[in-house]
Amino acid sequence: MCLAVPAKICEKNGLDAVVEFGGIKRQVRLDLLPDAEVGEFVLLHTGFAIEKVNKEEAENILKTIQEVFGDVPV
Repeated sequence: MCLAVPAKICEKNGLDAVVEFGGIKRQVRLDLLPDAEVGEFVLLHTGFAIEKVNKEEAENILKTIQEVFGDVPV
């Protein structure tokens, strides 16, 4: 099973970006979403942003992940 986690883009430099989810910041690639901008939410899978989502959808996904997996930082 694969899991994509929503995160907010905090910084962008070309196709490299820094995203935040659950207070954790990670470097990711935007090869599949080169038009993604700072402040937008994306779904992450294996270090790549694979889809844009709006803030409400990102919050709903995070809530569902926490309901399924318990109180884990996502």
